[in-house]
Amino acid sequence: MRVGIVGAGFMAETHARAWAATPARVAAVYAPREAPTRELAQQVDATACKSLEALIDQVDVVDICAPTDLHAAIGLQAAAASRHLLVEKPLARKLHEGEKLLQACQQAGVQLLVGHVLRFFPEYAAAQAAVARGDVGELAVLRLTRGSFQPWAGSSHWLTDDGRSGGLILDLMIHDFDYAQWLAGPVDSVYARSVRSREPDSAGDYCLALLQHRGGAISHIEGAWAYPQPLFRTALEIAGSEGLIEQPVDSTAPLSIQLAQQGAAAADIVAPTSPLAEDPFVSQMRHVYAVLMEGALPLCSATEALAALRVALAARESARSGRPVRPDNLEGRQG
Repeated sequence: MRVGIVGAGFMAETHARAWAATPARVAAVYAPREAPTRELAQQVDATACKSLEALIDQVDVVDICAPTDLHAAIGLQAAAASRHLLVEKPLARKLHEGEKLLQACQQAGVQLLVGHVLRFFPEYAAAQAAVARGDVGELAVLRLTRGSFQPWAGSSHWLTDDGRSGGLILDLMIHDFDYAQWLAGPVDSVYARSVRSREPDSAGDYCLALLQHRGGAISHIEGAWAYPQPLFRTALEIAGSEGLIEQPVDSTAPLSIQLAQQGAAAADIVAPTSPLAEDPFVSQMRHVYAVLMEGALPLCSATEALAALRVALAARESARSGRPVRPDNLEGRQG
C-alpha cells in the first residue's frame, strides 16, 4: 500500500513516523514549500513531489496533514482520482466542506478516514470499553479536560489564524467532542463560553462547553491554550449510575474505575501505570492499514467525524452568540 503525505509540518512528520511501523510505504510527499517537502521525503525515502497531482498519481492512499482550511479541496481532488483518504482531524474547516467531502468519497467508493487519534489512547479506549460493557451503569456526567500552551505564539503560523484553523475549539477541543459522542451518543444542544469570543486579541484562550446528549447525559468539556510551555494536560471523569471512571490531570496516574458496592468492597480496575506501550499514532496507522487492506471496520466513521465537526462549530457559534446552539440546526456554511 503506497501512501502519499500532503504536508511537511509537525503532523506530517508524526504520521510519517507512524506509517513506518506498518506494512505500508510512504511513497510520496508534497507541500507547497520545497525545502520541508524534500527534507521529509528524504527521511522516509519517498519521492518529493512538485504538485498534488504528481503525488496522487503515485499512491493508493492520500494522507492529508495540510492546514485545516485546505482539507476539503485536497480531499475532493484525491477522491475524484479514486484514492482512499486519511484526513488529520478535523475533517474540514466548514460544515458544508465536510458534507461535500463525505458525499464525494461515498460516490467514488473510497474510504474516508479521519485522524481522531484520541480513540487510540489506551486510557481513553479502556474507559470507553468499560462504559460500553455497562460497568458504570447509565451515563450521567462526563468531564473532559485538554489544555496546553498557545501553539506558535506570536508567529504567523496558520494555526494562529482563527479563520484557517478554527482556533482552540475546532483544533484542540474537537478531540473531546468526538470522544464524548463516542461514549454518550449524539448531542442535542451546545452552550459554550470562551475568552477569545470576548477578547479576540487575548494572548491565550480558554473555553468551557456544555453538551446535552440526546440520551440524557451531560458533558463538561474544558479546553485551554493558556499553560506555560511545555505543559500539555488532559483529564477525564465519567460518572454513571453504578460507578465512576477517573483519569486525573497527572497523566502518569493509572486509570481508576470505582464501582458501586454490591455486597463486597468496591473494586478498582487499573490500566498499566505507563499506558503508552505503543504510540497512539502508530496504533491509529495500524488500524487504518487494517481497514484499507483487511476490511476491518473503521473505529471512527466519516459520519462520526462530521458529527464532531458539527458540535465544534456549534460550540464556536454559541461562544460567539452567548446562546445555546443545536448542532442539527447549523447551516451548511457555518464556521
